Amino acid sequence: MSVEAPDYRDAELVIRLYELRREPVMRASRDAMNAKFLPRTADECIAVTKPDHPHNAAFRQVSTYWEMVYGMAHHKIAHAEYLVENAAEGLLLFAKIAPHLETLRTNVSRTVFQHAEWVAQNTAIGRLRFEQFTKRIAAQLAAK
Repeated sequence: MSVEAPDYRDAELVIRLYELRREPVMRASRDAMNAKFLPRTADECIAVTKPDHPHNAAFRQVSTYWEMVYGMAHHKIAHAEYLVENAAEGLLLFAKIAPHLETLRTNVSRTVFQHAEWVAQNTAIGRLRFEQFTKRIAAQLAAK
């Protein structure tokens, strides 16, 4: 991994991460979080963390996957800009959670979404995609 520019190892990692996203259970979990989960309140965000919530398994799978991926960028295991450029979907879930992040950190885990937050604040593409997702979610919430 090169800090200066992405190299073939970064490309191999991104391809592998893409392959993992295509796994059937992961694909169904991503669909649940991307298309069906649209929290309006902190209580709705906390509720999905409870084992009896119908989307709990999907939430755990998707949120921990993206935290693992973004942790690779945060800890310089992978070139951050390149990784986020090719794997920004996790910022969609983070954008849904972000308005309620402090409540989640108080009530669920002090470290929840720490790596997603890092890429949203510390990479150019992360800032751009987070802003785009935030606007998209605001429009979806306003339309309901």
